[in-house]
Amino acid sequence: MIVYPAIDLKDGRCVRLMHGRFDRVTAYDADPLARLTAFADAGAEWIHVVDLDGAKAGRAVQHGRIATLAGAGKVHIQSGGGVRSEQDVAALIEAGVERVVVGSLAVSSPAIVGGWLERFGPERLTLAVDVRAEGRTWRPALKGWTQAADVDLWTALDRYPPGMARHLLVTDVGRDGALTGPNQALIADIMTRRPDLQVQLSGGVADLADLTAARLAGCAGAVVGRALYEGRFTLEQALAA
Repeated sequence: MIVYPAIDLKDGRCVRLMHGRFDRVTAYDADPLARLTAFADAGAEWIHVVDLDGAKAGRAVQHGRIATLAGAGKVHIQSGGGVRSEQDVAALIEAGVERVVVGSLAVSSPAIVGGWLERFGPERLTLAVDVRAEGRTWRPALKGWTQAADVDLWTALDRYPPGMARHLLVTDVGRDGALTGPNQALIADIMTRRPDLQVQLSGGVADLADLTAARLAGCAGAVVGRALYEGRFTLEQALAA
């Protein structure tokens, strides 16, 4: 299982949001490159970078800064936020991003994203589905988590039949940044329904036991943010777990 330390960019700084709310921001670092270098020195092979400003605005905002991080060549980068066109995908890949994360459009425009998967290949894209509980089902959240999709999670995934996509990042918005533990049951349900996908969990990782449980459950990856920034464990410990 790959541990992805998270670098969430807002106004050029590393931050974390609580429950995906832009009015509940905790800022940590003024120098994202220094943070990336520290993660790389601690043993990270991948970093998960998000343009939060882009996700909210619905357009690329900090792709230049992301290109700088990718250009440092220290680690593999998986990055998204504000990806709204084929040109955005191509620009990030050209800048050195290993996998481009596609969020809102993966739910709202599967035909377009399917074309990107065909052009760039399933190894270069990660579909990101951010969900909130809605009764007994899960509803994707769109456009920086400010809107709800008109379909549920399972319908959204059905639009990508086996063989089309490979990487899926799932975030339970209600747990993101809250240090309450990830939604292991939801992840297990997805992996049971879609064993063809390499599933990464995100949202709520609070301790090393969360990472161990994710690895034992068969997750391909886990994104870790606030727990690292607040010193609940070190990246070295996370990698060992």
